[in-house]
Amino acid sequence: MIKISQLNKEFESRVRLGIMSVLMVNDWVDFSEMKGLLEITDGNLASHSNALEKAAYIEVKKEFVGKKPKTSYRVTQNGRQAFNDHLDALEKLLGR
Repeated sequence: MIKISQLNKEFESRVRLGIMSVLMVNDWVDFSEMKGLLEITDGNLASHSNALEKAAYIEVKKEFVGKKPKTSYRVTQNGRQAFNDHLDALEKLLGR
């Protein structure tokens, strides 16, 4: 039997679920692409990606391409494991 406490609180937000879902199947995703895929605002993406970075679930790379700043994201190994564990707990909660 699964306890609801086994679900990861870092993934309770639909935006964080979206970010992690995109990163689980892509290597690096840039800010504009992620924002477009999830249909969210700059501030929403920035705050949720910051929280996931603090939890060490994603890596954030900031660089300049020409004179323009570019921010990209990828999932860390720790993030991959935590998200897979979260998905497993959800499946158990659903009885699968």
